[in-house]
Amino acid sequence: MTQGLMIPHDCRVVVGDGRKALVLRNHGSPIAPDLRVEDVFKAPDNPATSEQGTDRPGRATGVDERRSGMEQSDWHQLAEQRFAKEIAETLERIRRERGVKSFVLVAPPKILAELRQDISHQVRDIVVAEVAKDLTGHPIPEIQRNLAD
Repeated sequence: MTQGLMIPHDCRVVVGDGRKALVLRNHGSPIAPDLRVEDVFKAPDNPATSEQGTDRPGRATGVDERRSGMEQSDWHQLAEQRFAKEIAETLERIRRERGVKSFVLVAPPKILAELRQDISHQVRDIVVAEVAKDLTGHPIPEIQRNLAD
């Protein structure tokens, strides 16, 4: 669905996942984008869930005294949600401090959904496109190609 994606000049393309986010700036034109790294943000280390939550899940007691197990926390998911919130706050700061007029958000569907929930109305108003792909580990020329195809 990215076919024909036009990235405005000076637009910030935010490419992220639950652990890393790149802010790329289009120094080129919508027809011939030239994406360059402006910022890189990394989440703190996120060890395996088994290393983070060693306690057994808790038990809940209902009104009729039956006990049922509670679901164990997914520490990776919680850390990714926290990182998405931090990125949303960072985008607001970038918008305000740098006078950004447009953003393109590129992230896996789950992270994109988190970002949608967390970004401010001011940032949401200048998002010109959303791309549900994980391109974080790709080199910049490949990201550019993926967005243009």
